[in-house]
Amino acid sequence: MLKKSFFSILIILWLFSGADAATIKIGLNYPETGTYSVQGKAQLRAAKMAAEEINAKGGIMGRRIELLSRDSKSEPITSEKNVKDMIGEGCEMIFGGSASNVAIKSGKTAKSKDKLFFGTLTYSNSTTGKEGHKHIFRECYNAWMGAKVLSKYLKSKYEGKKFFYVTADYTWGWTTEKSIRQFSDTLDKKIHKRVYVPFPNAVEMDFHRAISKARFSNADVLVLVLFGKDMAKGVTAAVNMGLKEKMDIVVPNLTLGMAETAGPSVMEGVVGALPWSWNIPFSYDYERGKKFVRDFAGRYNAYPSTSAASAYTILYEYKNAVERARTFDTGSVIAALEGHKYRLLKDDQIWRRFDHQSTQTVYAVKCKPQAEVLKDKFKQDYFEIIGVMSGEEAARSKEEWMAARKKAGKPVALE
Repeated sequence: MLKKSFFSILIILWLFSGADAATIKIGLNYPETGTYSVQGKAQLRAAKMAAEEINAKGGIMGRRIELLSRDSKSEPITSEKNVKDMIGEGCEMIFGGSASNVAIKSGKTAKSKDKLFFGTLTYSNSTTGKEGHKHIFRECYNAWMGAKVLSKYLKSKYEGKKFFYVTADYTWGWTTEKSIRQFSDTLDKKIHKRVYVPFPNAVEMDFHRAISKARFSNADVLVLVLFGKDMAKGVTAAVNMGLKEKMDIVVPNLTLGMAETAGPSVMEGVVGALPWSWNIPFSYDYERGKKFVRDFAGRYNAYPSTSAASAYTILYEYKNAVERARTFDTGSVIAALEGHKYRLLKDDQIWRRFDHQSTQTVYAVKCKPQAEVLKDKFKQDYFEIIGVMSGEEAARSKEEWMAARKKAGKPVALE
């Protein structure tokens, strides 16, 4: 009887170990709730879609993806716990983001466990700049690249004009404002003033106070360095106070979710930048990108956003890197990624070897008139492309990156 029980236990253990061996756990740390929840929902949808597609074709080296997810709440402390928990549950890779302080903390936590972290939406220059390390890769663009493509439009239209900045008070806000100032020649803070808005717990009064200061600044351009629902609240407050009649509005980093949250009437004429939009594959005839948009729209009755595209791409890039390395070993996968050129939803992108930034074509956009947006079947046709720049031109050079690292007291090679 004892012998029979012993063999039964062995069979059960074998079955469980076999099930584990047939799957690969991957963790998504995303904002299910909070200011950036719209971007988080898009990440989860696209991640599930990519995982199902990959699994339908045999998974990663014969192992099916098991997707785990946790709500970051856009809080670094919560994210640290989430990442530790998911790695403790067997995740080989973690991805996600939206808030850059969350992505930075997630990346450091993953590194402490010798696991890889991919940033989806994380636009602070610091993510792959002064806070960069071997275990973090960023698929989207950064604040520098967005400011660079936007600067051509800003300089042509607003040369010598007065700017006013309303900035989210954390790493993404700081580096985005700094980049826009640099490329728009508005470095003088006595002329081009700024007010901070708390993050992540800003309330209506914070936006009202900030926009009121902008209203009485006599500036020509209002730069809203805000993201997610905060941006929607900020731009709505500006429109309600009549600022559109006296100032042009710039939102350095736009997404479909942000535009939709604010609405077509409010967003009309607003200028910004982004690394991807659902209409880009159709404008430039990128077949794989068009298929992604159609599949996503057919499944969710909505177009995919930048956030969705990034999450989707990351799962495929991780799969391809593992298969090139022929192992899930973190160090080997990192080596397979570094310097690799890839193409999925747009034209060529490259995982730069020295900073792990994905360099890629970037776009300046202007929000279409309300009537045009409402003609679309999903009422989501927001962006007109007004500028394009190659990744090589838009990204910081290696020398510029090294100078920033030295200034921050960081080694000039990733560790």
